[in-house]
Amino acid sequence: MNNLLVILNIFIMMLALLAGLFMMQKKHVSFSKRVFTALGLGIIFGFALQWVYGPTHEVTMTTADWFSIVGSGYVKFLQMIVMPLVFVSIVAAFTRLKLTSNIGKISSLIIGILLVTTAIAAAIGIFTTTSFNLESVQITKGEAELQRGEDLENNLSSLEAKTIPQQVVELLPANPFLDLTGARSTSTIGVVIFAAFVGIAYLGVKRKKAEEAALFSKIIDTLYAIVMRVVTLILRLTPYGVLAIMTKTVATSDIDAIVKLGKFVVASYVALAAMFIVHLVILTIIGVNPITYVKKVFPVLAFAFTSRTSAGALPLNVNTQTRQLGVPEGIANFAGSFGLTIGQNGCAGIYPAMLAVMIAPTVGIDPLTPSFIFTLIAIVAISSFGVAGVGGGATFAALLVLSSMNLPVALAGLLISVEPLIDMGRTALNVSGSMTAGVVTSKLTKELDTSVYKDQTISPETAEV
Repeated sequence: MNNLLVILNIFIMMLALLAGLFMMQKKHVSFSKRVFTALGLGIIFGFALQWVYGPTHEVTMTTADWFSIVGSGYVKFLQMIVMPLVFVSIVAAFTRLKLTSNIGKISSLIIGILLVTTAIAAAIGIFTTTSFNLESVQITKGEAELQRGEDLENNLSSLEAKTIPQQVVELLPANPFLDLTGARSTSTIGVVIFAAFVGIAYLGVKRKKAEEAALFSKIIDTLYAIVMRVVTLILRLTPYGVLAIMTKTVATSDIDAIVKLGKFVVASYVALAAMFIVHLVILTIIGVNPITYVKKVFPVLAFAFTSRTSAGALPLNVNTQTRQLGVPEGIANFAGSFGLTIGQNGCAGIYPAMLAVMIAPTVGIDPLTPSFIFTLIAIVAISSFGVAGVGGGATFAALLVLSSMNLPVALAGLLISVEPLIDMGRTALNVSGSMTAGVVTSKLTKELDTSVYKDQTISPETAEV
C-alpha cells in the first residue's frame, strides 16, 4: 500500500513536469530550449529515483513502466509516420522536379560519404582504444557476460550464411507493400528504391501523357502536405517524449556496472565526441557554419540519444534537414534513409573497431601493426552495408567484423552491462552522420539553400510545408 502511494506521488510529479513543458510551449519558448530542458529534467528526475530506490526496486520499475506510455508512445508515433514520409517525400521530389537527372550522382555521393566517414570512425576507434590501453582481459566476466557471449556465437552462423553481395540484394524490394509495413530490417531502403522507381516512371508519363501526370502530381502534393502536417504534430511531442525516456533510462541504469567499466565508457564517448568533431570539420571545409549546424540539429541528436533509435529519429532528421538546414527533400530522405542501414558511424564504425582492438591481444595479435589496422578499417567499412538497419545493429556489425578478422566473437558480450549507455551516444552519432551526408551532398551538388541554413528563426513546429 505504501509503495502504491509513493508510485502515485511520483506519477503526479511527472505530470507536473510535463505540464511545465506544456507551459513553456504556450509561452513560445524555443523548441531547442524545451528539448534541452526536458533532457536535463529527465536526468535529474531519473537520478533521484535511482538514488532513493535503486534500479530494480518495485517503485522504480513500476513508475518506469508508466513513463513508457509517454516515452515509448512517442517513439511509436514517429515510427508510424516513417514509411509514409519517406515514400511521399521522395516521389514529391520528382513531381516538383527537385530530384531528376542527378539521382545517380546524389545516391553515390551519400553512400560514399557514409562509407568514408565510417572508415574515419573506425580509425578513431582504433586510436582511442590504444590510447586508453583497453583490453578485453581487463573486464570481469560475470554470468550475464558469459551468457551474452554464448548467444553471440549462436547468432554468428546465421550471419555467416550471407555474403556481402547477398546482403546488398536484400536491400532491394521484392514486395514494396510489405516494405511499407516495415516488415523487414531493410524496409526503409526498399521503400526509397520503390519511390525512386515511381518518381522516374512519373517523369516518363509526363513526357507522353501530361494530363495524367499533372493529376498524379496534385495527388502527391496533397498527400505530402498532409504527411508533413502529421510530422509537425508529432514533433511537438518531442520534449515530452525526451523527458519520459531519459527519466526511465537513468532510473533503471545499473550505476555499479557503469562505475566498474567507467574507463571503457569514457573511452567510447571520447571516440564518439572526436567523430562528431570530424563531422563539424567536414562541414567547415565545404563552407557552412558548424555552430549553426549544432544549434539546429540538437533536438534531433537529443532524441536519438535518449531513445537509442535511428529509425525513430528519421522524421525529425528529415524535417530538420529540409526545414532548417536547407537540404532538398529528395536528398534529405535519401541521406536519412540510407543512414539507417549503410555506414552508421557509431554502431558500424567506432564500436566494432574498438572491440577488435580490445580482443586482438587475447589471440596473440598485435593491434598496432599497419596490416591489422588497414585490414580492420577496410572490413569495418565494407561490413557496414546492410547491418545497422536491424535492432542491435552495433552487435551485428561487431559480429561480422570480428568473424572476418578471425577473432573470438564471444568476447563481444563483455560490455553488455554498459551497452545501453554507450548505445545512446552511438545512435546520436549515427544520426549526425546521416545529416552531415545530406548537407555535404546538397552543398557539392549546389542544391543547398544557404538562406534557410543561416536562418536562426525557423522551428520544426512552425516551418511551413
